[in-house]
Amino acid sequence: MSRAFSLAGLLRLRHLQQDQAAGDLAEANARTRDSAARIEETRAALEHLPSDPAGADTLYAIAAARASSRSMLSELAALDVVAKQAAVAAQSDYEARKAASVSLEKLEGRHGAAEAEAELHSEQAVIDEIASTGWHRRAAGREQ
Repeated sequence: MSRAFSLAGLLRLRHLQQDQAAGDLAEANARTRDSAARIEETRAALEHLPSDPAGADTLYAIAAARASSRSMLSELAALDVVAKQAAVAAQSDYEARKAASVSLEKLEGRHGAAEAEAELHSEQAVIDEIASTGWHRRAAGREQ
């Protein structure tokens, strides 16, 4: 009977941690994409502001809209930087979790190979014992 891999519980935990890190990475990448999309939408809106004022009030409104849009763009750019940093951190966390899982998976593979080898060895010992017993019986039968 083969022994169970003694670190199987830890391996399951590492896989769960890896899955969680993969989810965090996907979420961070989604936030980065959303941030980039909002920046592009704001730039497009800024480009489509009217540029020919009909009067002083319109000129002031256009100037205020542009100032507001530029301010929003700088805030979005700062959020984009934070989102990209979070994505980089999530990527490195995922890679670390994956490395921890891979090392345990290799240990599990070695354990499985050692168990298979031990099982084959015990089967061979039984076969050898059966062959030896048969040989001794035949040899004893010839002597009589």
